Amino acid sequence: MNRICLPSFFRRVNCCRAGVVLLVLVLGLSGVSRAAMSDDFAKGLEFSQAGQFPEAAAAFEKAAKTNPSAGTFLNLGLAEWQRGHAGAAMVAWEQARWINPFDSRAENNLKFAREAAQVDPPQLKWHEAVSTWLPPNAWVWLAGVSLWLAVGLLILPGILRRRKAGWQPWLAALSVGVFLFSLAANYGVVSRTHLGFVIKKNATVRLTPTQDGEVVLTLTSGESARVLRTRGKYFYIHTPGTSGWMEQDDFRLICPP
Repeated sequence: MNRICLPSFFRRVNCCRAGVVLLVLVLGLSGVSRAAMSDDFAKGLEFSQAGQFPEAAAAFEKAAKTNPSAGTFLNLGLAEWQRGHAGAAMVAWEQARWINPFDSRAENNLKFAREAAQVDPPQLKWHEAVSTWLPPNAWVWLAGVSLWLAVGLLILPGILRRRKAGWQPWLAALSVGVFLFSLAANYGVVSRTHLGFVIKKNATVRLTPTQDGEVVLTLTSGESARVLRTRGKYFYIHTPGTSGWMEQDDFRLICPP
């Protein structure tokens, strides 16, 4: 089964602009139908409106585990951002983009947050970039539909003893091309599950997966990396600058196992 997972700017950001952006987003998200809200989601909104952002983040996180949706992750990101957890906010907005890549609010939030934190977006390979165009399940359906369409166009006329129309081979070739393209996108979806973000300030990357390991690099909250393997409570991560071991508590995957 396909998993549905719970997707450089260096200018100085104006504080007034930050307030306007967040206000607009909160107003936009508060328009969700009350009838469709879970109890935890409703509590999260109440805590947010009261300025209790740690409690709001906890409520939204609980709601995301029981009923993951782009709106829940958007609100979770806002609560984390307001409490000063930039890395956790970016992870939540990436998860919102994962579920609904057509919602521009998460993308705008990420651009704003990375500009403020002065961190770069993750470096995606071409098939990973393509996989962000549609939700993960859409690529699975597209691969299946295009494959069976190509098979049907090529085989059914012979089975039914009918002459092939001139357009059928062309459509079959197009379907095969779509199938191959969607295979690359599906591989990109799987590959992106290894991407994650640092969620704590001054997180250390060590040479060995131990507390006494030599520190080779310090990463700031919000920086992205790719997990290559796991040992105990450590991830072996790769960044454009280096590779090493980081504690799992300091790092969060976009798509946790």
